Amino acid sequence: MMPLTMVKPGEVNVIKKIGGKEETRKFLENLGFVTGGAVTVVSEISGNMIVNVKDSRVAINKEMANRILV
Repeated sequence: MMPLTMVKPGEVNVIKKIGGKEETRKFLENLGFVTGGAVTVVSEISGNMIVNVKDSRVAINKEMANRILV
């Protein structure tokens, strides 16, 4: 497992675990980041990322991306 921040753009990955506090996990879950779901990094600028998850593009900061393990 590795954090989402280490994934190369264009690669499709499966979310294995979401870390952090309960409220952080719920927030990410509401955005579509669920265990077993597919996530693709579209672009990364200064650690902030744009990702495709559940047919939507979502922007997340580096701190959030580090909590998503693929």
